[in-house]
Amino acid sequence: MSRLYFYLFVILFSGTVFNRIYAQPNTGEFINASVGLGIVAPNDESEIDGSGFYAQAEYVWAPRTWFGVRPYAGLIIASGESDEDEIQGLSIKSNAALLGAKIRLVAPIPYVAPFIESGVGMSIGSFETHTEYTNLKKDGVLLHIPFTVGLALGRRHKVEVKFTYYYHDAVDQFSGAAAFGLSFPINND
Repeated sequence: MSRLYFYLFVILFSGTVFNRIYAQPNTGEFINASVGLGIVAPNDESEIDGSGFYAQAEYVWAPRTWFGVRPYAGLIIASGESDEDEIQGLSIKSNAALLGAKIRLVAPIPYVAPFIESGVGMSIGSFETHTEYTNLKKDGVLLHIPFTVGLALGRRHKVEVKFTYYYHDAVDQFSGAAAFGLSFPINND
């Protein structure tokens, strides 16, 4: 857990160094890059989950300070197995490329702007859910529903902190991340 706090500090500190980065509470076009600690867990009542890596890039078109459209491409690599001896053989895995589009609604509040996102997308990769209640394994293309909550922080909203999830109903699991993002303007108007 202390390693997670170190990564959080490094990302927040590096976000304050950049002078020309903005989160969506500004209008215009941006490229948003996010990275974080990936997670995967089943939709059922099992006590298994997994962790890994998450990265995503988004093209942001924000015609208003409170609304934006965000096509995205990303990557999630996360897996986990049961540690308990009495329930061996339980595992979960989500290794996939993510493609789709979301809309973002923002409360354009100075210094701390909360936001929520949702949309539709597809995951291309390998998925496994082996629990007491579910035994599924699929490769290929699956539909997912993205959902994100977060905060755009700072005087000019230079850093994003968010929890993002991708629900894969076909394999009874969700993947996602605790992530940080930075936005870079495409045009300097």
